[in-house]
Amino acid sequence: MQRYTDTGREIWDMEECQSPRMGSVILGVDGGAGNTVCVCIPAAMPFADPLPVLSRAVAGCSNHNSVGEGRARETLERVMAQALLKARRRRSNVCAVCLAVAGVNHPVDQQRMLDWLREIFPSHVKLFVENDAVAALASGTMGKLHGCVLIAGTGTIAYGFTRDGREARAAGAGPVLGDWGSAYGISAQALTAVVRAYDGRGPETVLTNNILDFLGLASPDELIGWTYEDQSWARIADLLPVVVESAEAGDEVANKILHNSVGELASSVKAVVQRLELSGEDGKDPFPLVMVGKVLMANKRWDIGKEVIDCVTKTYPGAYPIHPKVEPAVGAALLAWNAVASELDGSPRTVA
Repeated sequence: MQRYTDTGREIWDMEECQSPRMGSVILGVDGGAGNTVCVCIPAAMPFADPLPVLSRAVAGCSNHNSVGEGRARETLERVMAQALLKARRRRSNVCAVCLAVAGVNHPVDQQRMLDWLREIFPSHVKLFVENDAVAALASGTMGKLHGCVLIAGTGTIAYGFTRDGREARAAGAGPVLGDWGSAYGISAQALTAVVRAYDGRGPETVLTNNILDFLGLASPDELIGWTYEDQSWARIADLLPVVVESAEAGDEVANKILHNSVGELASSVKAVVQRLELSGEDGKDPFPLVMVGKVLMANKRWDIGKEVIDCVTKTYPGAYPIHPKVEPAVGAALLAWNAVASELDGSPRTVA
């Protein structure tokens, strides 16, 4: 298979140019609409705090729905190669790879990615492909798949697992089908509010001046050209801080957008909890609610994450929020580590 290149050199040529270290490793990859992260951890991992991470590499978007399959695969392959290079390991040192990528929404997607990975790695390597939400959940539960995760970054999704392996999801269908509550959704609504205010269909809002200043534009007329010259989701989502600042300054339009987003995010969580009966028959059983993404981070006055938790716990008081100490790429690596750990030493192990 032809490997992708930047400069005419093959991605994996570096394997012939280094003296590798000994020791098996596991790769965990978290690929979203904003960026892609790969971490390399030792397979015979002594469980410790902090977890031992041998290397970390970062690249751009790897959601095939956003950038196309070819570019997404190039990004994924390059970030895995970079992580191995930094750890001074080769593909022959790898015992497992867990690829957790946004846009993997169907078994067909999973199988296509597994077939592609098999062309890259030796036959002994165990391969796992999941939606990026699964790795985000594992980052908060240290590799255990139970509970619900809410991701609200460039995009948004709620995903849940029961102890017996049933799973359900809500949202996560991309911007066209309504990623409301995500940084993209919030920012797109803000842009719409500016256009509506400009042509008289909507109320005046400080979002107009704040967004124009942020983008270095002179008039709302110029927003149309700016928006459509590059429609990448992450570029639109970068306006999130401007919306939050405008809301904190008291702008009614911005505050309404954020309040609506809280409702959308909370409803996604509730839908998953209800379908999986995570809270038990009486609605009070405890379950972890892992919170991941820049939208859920606290600001000076606005704390969208807290607002979502308050909304969810009114209906499901057993939900207890977890803000992960490790990133989702580590969660992906832990998923793979749990799957292969028992084979490494002959005894079943789980990360506690």
